[in-house]
Amino acid sequence: MSRNETSRPGGRSAPDVYISADVEADGPIPGPYSMISFGLTVAGTYDGRAFVRRDPEATTFYAELRPISDSYDADALAVSGLDRDRLIREGRDPAEAMSAAARWVREVTAAEGGKAVFAAYPLGFDWMFLYWYFVRFAETGSPFGHSRFLDLKTLYAARSGETVTRSVKGRMPRHLLSRRPHTHNALDDAMEQAELLQNLMAWNTPEDG
Repeated sequence: MSRNETSRPGGRSAPDVYISADVEADGPIPGPYSMISFGLTVAGTYDGRAFVRRDPEATTFYAELRPISDSYDADALAVSGLDRDRLIREGRDPAEAMSAAARWVREVTAAEGGKAVFAAYPLGFDWMFLYWYFVRFAETGSPFGHSRFLDLKTLYAARSGETVTRSVKGRMPRHLLSRRPHTHNALDDAMEQAELLQNLMAWNTPEDG
């Protein structure tokens, strides 16, 4: 890796650019089942010393996708409220949508002079679907590489001294949580999650509340 990829002029590190991501899917895993929508928003930047917030509504990407298989879980589908028949007719082609999303991620991170980091709460489900779709469908693959991600559940556990299994929103101090409703619209929930990330990055100690 070249020096230009890891630092800025003057020795300052190129910042992480946190992209808050949320996925709605019609089943538990990609391939047999489909990602039917996803939302992305720029939450902020971190250079190893200072975190700088970004307005979650300012820079966003949202897509509803055509399903890639005939299989679906009715309960999983119902969570999103999206009509699968409409998505079959009107949803974006996965190759087009994922290529556009990858370009968007690269453009917004280039504008910040940094590297894209995928952020989610919890990480596993959203990363699994989006990484698989980027690798499978995007012209340029994953804009997050194979490992540039941040799990907000783990971040909370590390900062609070809690166990991962107890690091759930219902046990978090209220001031860490976004006031946005959790709607199961992927973009709404990505913006809600961005505010959780911002609050966690500003949180110094559990004694603060």
